[in-house]
Order: sequence, then structure tokens, then C-alpha cells
Amino acid sequence: MVLHTESTNLLDEYTQWLIIERGRSTATVAAYRRDLTRLLRWLYDHDDDALSVDEGALTTYLNSLRDEGLASSTVARASAVVRGWFAFLVDEGYRASDPAIRLRPGHRERTLPKPLPEDIISALLDAVPAATPIDLRDRALLELLYGTGVRVSEAVGVTLGDLDFDEELVRVIGKGDKQRLVPMGSVLARALRDYLGPGGRREFPGASRSSHLFLGARGTALTRQGVDLIIRRRALSAGIARSSISAHVLRHSCATHMLAHGADIRVVQELLGHASIATTQLYTAVSVSSLRAAYVDAHPRAHD
Repeated sequence: MVLHTESTNLLDEYTQWLIIERGRSTATVAAYRRDLTRLLRWLYDHDDDALSVDEGALTTYLNSLRDEGLASSTVARASAVVRGWFAFLVDEGYRASDPAIRLRPGHRERTLPKPLPEDIISALLDAVPAATPIDLRDRALLELLYGTGVRVSEAVGVTLGDLDFDEELVRVIGKGDKQRLVPMGSVLARALRDYLGPGGRREFPGASRSSHLFLGARGTALTRQGVDLIIRRRALSAGIARSSISAHVLRHSCATHMLAHGADIRVVQELLGHASIATTQLYTAVSVSSLRAAYVDAHPRAHD
């Protein structure tokens, strides 16, 4: 389908602005572009374009997404992306008025993380042997994901220069290219040393020419998809349902378990790289639920 050339040019300009001026990641910009391309296709089908569309048409568009059965969170994200683009068009002088300024964001369902119990996490990690370079890599990777709560994109981006064994810290690059330091616990430090020692990372093809910490079987940097495959394979070996575990679940589990053991919420916020403490508070709700269940089970005055 051929879209209005002027609209697509404006979309190109907006995505470049997001990268250069706002520091948005490639993945974020790609998601924004998909949402806005879907809008442009809808406008084209309705003989409209970005410079002439009005508020009523945008409302109809969002309602059409709901009618398609898309999740409320998806519609809310699409609404936010549309508002951001039209605000840009007004700021840059392409439109005199903003048709999206009063768009309702839609209802975003509040979903609580579903962490794995600590014994299941231990079973997953302990099931990884130390027989091959791949074993050592997988153990170090899983210990990093659970031990620090880093995002999978942050984990695959870690380089050898990001490791500080003297201070026991790992530098990670988060959303918006923001850097932060996360602590390297003794178990993680040992797993990393084993991986970087004899019979580990150096056995991967071309390891000496790569700065990335985690390498694939061919010696190239491990990808997010590669991490997903590793987790699924190790879960299968440990007898854990693959549908219940992912890199994101390990991140959830790290935060929830820390809060359950008394960590300050702002410490967890800093560890996970959350811009807003409201995001971290989701984990507090999980911990409170666990606390309530334990209280009901154990306290003699919890029942009539």
C-alpha cells in the first residue's frame, strides 16, 4: 500500500528526532514507527492524512483498535504514541492545532509481576553444570539476570570493560543510554570468573576479538533471542515449565525477593533502573500479597 508521501516524510523526521533529541532506543523507535504506520494506513484507507486529520477521526481510529480486540494496554500505548507525534508536528510548525491533545489514553490494565519462588530459581541455577564453555556462559548469564535484575537488552550489551571485580560492580547501559552500576554478589562474581577463566569464554571462536561478555556459539555477541533460547533450554533441563520463565520473570523475581527480604524500595528502584518509583511499587504489591498469605497461614489471630 502506498501512503501519503508527506505523512511518511513527517514520520521519518519524527523518528530521527526521537533518536537524536530524545535518545530513544532503536527498539523503542521501531515500536513507535509500527504504531504510527498503522495509523497512517488507517488514514489512507479513510482518505485522510496526518496534516488534515481531526480529533474525531483519531478517536474513531482508537475505537477501531479496541474493536479489533487489541489489549487495553496496546490501545493505551497507541494513544500515547499518537499524542506524542502530533505534539511534535505542532511544535515543528507543520500543524496549527493538535487534534490529539484531548485523546483519552484508554484503560491500561494493572498487571502484577509473577515471580518464581526462590526454590524454583535455585533449582534452575543449580541444574546448570560446569562441563563446557556453554555451560559456564549460561550459568554466568542466569546469575547476572537474577542476581542484578538487569533487562535482557542490558545483559547482552555488557562488555568485558564493564566488569569491575575489585569493586564487585557491573556497569550496564539502560533505557535512553543511561548508565548505572549494579552490585556483583559473590555467587555472580564466582560464576563470571569461572566463565572468564580456562575452559570458558576464551573457547568461543574469535573471543579475543570481541569485547562483548556473552558470546554465541559462533563467537558473535549473544542476542536477546539467544538469551530466550538459553532460558527455555535450561528450564526444560531443570523440569520447569518453559511458559513460566523468561528473562523478564528473572528480573521480576530479583526485585520481589529482595523486597520480601527487607530491601528498601528506593534501593530496588536504583538497581532495576526504574525512572519512576511507581513502577517499582508494583513489586511491593506482590510482596504484600505474599506477606498477607503468610500471615493468614501462620498468625493465631488471623482467623475467627
